[in-house]
Amino acid sequence: MTTSTMKVLTALAVGIAINSAAVQASEATQLGASSAQDLAQRLDVQYTITANQPQAHDIDCQKLGADYAACFTATILLTNTSDEAIEASDWGLYFSSIRRLLQMDHPGLALTRITGDLHRLEPNDAFTGLGAGESLEIPIVGEYWQLFMTDVMPNWYLAVGDETAVIDNTRDEVLTNFVDEPEGELLMRTPEDRNVVMTAETRFERNAAATALAADALRGAILPTPRSSRLGETTLDLSEGVSLVMPMLSEASLTALGERFERLDIPVSQGENGLVIRARLVSDSDALDDALAREGGYRLQLDESGADILAFDAAGAFYAVQSLIAATDETGLVPAMDVDDAPRYDYRGFMLDVARNFKDKASVLRLLDQMAAYKLNRFHFHLTDDEGWRLEIPGLAELTEVGSKRCHDLTETRCLLPQLGSGPAADTSGSGFYTREDYIDIVRYAEARHIQVVPEIDMPAHARAAVVAMEARHHRLLEEGDSVAANEYRLIDPEDTSNTLSVQLYDRRSYLNPCLESTHRFVDKVMGEVVSMHQEAGQELANWHFGGDEAKNILLGNGFQDIDAEEAVDWRGTIDQRDQHHPWEASPICQQKIASGEVASVEELPSRFAIQVSQLADTYGIARMSAWQDGLKHVESAAEFATPQVAVNFWDPLFWGGSQSVAEWQSRGYEVILSSPDYLYFDMPYEVNPHERGYYWATRFTDTRKVFSFAPDNLAQNAETSVDRDGDTFRAESVEGWQGARGISAQAWGETVRSEAQMEYMTFPRLLALAERAWHRAEWELDYRPGQAFAGGETSFVDHETLTEDWQRFANLLGQHVLPRLDRDGIAYRLPLPGARIEAGRLEANVALPGVTIEYSLDDGASWLVYQDNAQPEVENTVLLRSISANGQRQSRVVTLN
Repeated sequence: MTTSTMKVLTALAVGIAINSAAVQASEATQLGASSAQDLAQRLDVQYTITANQPQAHDIDCQKLGADYAACFTATILLTNTSDEAIEASDWGLYFSSIRRLLQMDHPGLALTRITGDLHRLEPNDAFTGLGAGESLEIPIVGEYWQLFMTDVMPNWYLAVGDETAVIDNTRDEVLTNFVDEPEGELLMRTPEDRNVVMTAETRFERNAAATALAADALRGAILPTPRSSRLGETTLDLSEGVSLVMPMLSEASLTALGERFERLDIPVSQGENGLVIRARLVSDSDALDDALAREGGYRLQLDESGADILAFDAAGAFYAVQSLIAATDETGLVPAMDVDDAPRYDYRGFMLDVARNFKDKASVLRLLDQMAAYKLNRFHFHLTDDEGWRLEIPGLAELTEVGSKRCHDLTETRCLLPQLGSGPAADTSGSGFYTREDYIDIVRYAEARHIQVVPEIDMPAHARAAVVAMEARHHRLLEEGDSVAANEYRLIDPEDTSNTLSVQLYDRRSYLNPCLESTHRFVDKVMGEVVSMHQEAGQELANWHFGGDEAKNILLGNGFQDIDAEEAVDWRGTIDQRDQHHPWEASPICQQKIASGEVASVEELPSRFAIQVSQLADTYGIARMSAWQDGLKHVESAAEFATPQVAVNFWDPLFWGGSQSVAEWQSRGYEVILSSPDYLYFDMPYEVNPHERGYYWATRFTDTRKVFSFAPDNLAQNAETSVDRDGDTFRAESVEGWQGARGISAQAWGETVRSEAQMEYMTFPRLLALAERAWHRAEWELDYRPGQAFAGGETSFVDHETLTEDWQRFANLLGQHVLPRLDRDGIAYRLPLPGARIEAGRLEANVALPGVTIEYSLDDGASWLVYQDNAQPEVENTVLLRSISANGQRQSRVVTLN
């Protein structure tokens, strides 16, 4: 998403006067005599969004240079909570703003954007102090809008000299301590915003799509849904144990299956004890239906004599046992059954971004366990970005010594500067990396679970962590007198004077220079080391993800116009574009390549660089190179790449024409992995409610039901079952040339996700709906018909009754069976929030996933009772509600009903 910065702020010093009274300080100690820790304890921050449609409040967003002339207003309130005044001195207040700040109004303060989202407020000569108990109101104007509380980052900190300290009420993740909850029109992006904010009442209406089913209706249910499943009358008891006779599986794979049985208290042996599970692979004398004769296909027959599996390959045998485990209830009972099954897509993926905020190895292994349980087979590992490099590369120590850390070092020789609310210390989620041994362990773990790891080393944009780290290496080796080694892996042209602003608000050091030989040596070195790690782990590196996205200067985008534009329009921000450059435009070495005809234009450099990286990949025997689609837009055909296959993660939102543009990539020979942000970006909020976490540039909500209802083979169909970012219906058309995707992937970007628990909250249970759509094509999904147009509220091609029935089955399966299993596995999934209303003086409540327990309180949380549909309590005043995990150890956010 774009959160750009205006030229007036790139000079790094803004202080604009407003009509506010100067704050008079009483008797005080000089701040210079105080420590940062002392000051942080004395100051309190309060952040209030004041308008998201400021045109009605006389703010000229266009003149301020806002992208698409959209801006918001907010107020920062600094309060001196102590009994001593704070006077002017050499202090600075540092904070992250993911929105580009366009204006700050206070005569005694200066605002500086340091780099990226890191800003500093500091007193200037006009600052007269902050008296004991007094407050300082600082109005700001920022780009776009702020509709969710997580738009405001935590861990604001003070710096006095080299000392830093986090302001107490902003620390950690309790945003309600310092961010006021937006309400009413503050939750509307525009006056026409039709999104329905989720309250107890509106959530009650949405939850009504799934009512509770009897336990018998879910007997033997398997997630993801198999192609066919026939249940017998007999019920088998596995509690005495099972034995696995599966010679095609490795010891590591057998161990992985055994661990899942044991979490159900079912012992496992390798002999003939308990129920025997036998598997064999198809041979010339065996037969599998054509629909099953593919990677991951299997036939499972289970009765009193045991389980017999006929599998197309080892993955199929592994998946057959996962299906058996899925059909087994919490007491170890499973019905006799015959299952014929095979996956819908070859590529069933999940991407985890650990660059923005690091996630520890244990959480990655937990994630891989769940992916395997639900038959996902590609782990797209986003290891590098502007904000962090997370993989040890032998011989390039600075990548992790500097590039994996964020701390308060204005020289950026020891670490990257804080971003995304990581705070001043290097012991938060902003810092961390996987050792070579860690990565090998992760790949081995994935291989045992039939998951291919797809490492992404993002370039040429989103590369700031690498660039800064290699500059630190350059500096160190120069000081040691080795200029040759210092330049061996340098990633920037020192003569490049390009004035650029990246998507995440960085300057030209956000892009590694694709024209340098040292850059190519760097890529060769990193790729070779990653190949070596995969070899040692026992998994071939079959897919190299190049990244390639967003190599641009956002100030030259379509939402801006120059101050001297001949045909000015009122919907673009107006800025001085005369000295703005595309990336590398002022790099002499890149200009030489353009002058020689090697590259047609500076805009084509990322795509040409991608081809060169593919040549390296081919020399290492890597069969496939992948990229985000915009990184390859200047390459006419996939045939220009050296690797046998080239895949694109397609991320055009559907309501912005994605159902049409997707066919173009396939027609050019690319394998398409659907990664639609409006349905498959799990960094987007679950619901339209300011307390939910996430970015929302592509959609205001993506709940589990929306992911489940996604029709990947017929993208235009989704126009009948969902709405656009503003809550409006939209139109989409099926076009000629679309033959279906090779796969589907969900993405868990990490900008607002700082902890492992937050990552699991954002991922589960949405990951289960992704697994369903990746493996199983539903009855309500329509065949693709070129020329067919869909529009919400206008067309009715989709069988909505069948879709609702299918969702009810799936929602009950999650609520009654799957979520309790996630509890056993230690997954901090999101508990669905209760919906509620009061009818005739009695409380009615429901939940999106029936089977999840609802509790209510009539005494402001002093005591809690279990809600039951057949015993609806009388309510006279405010009632609080929450949902509870099956093991009783976790609660949802509390919902208030008046």
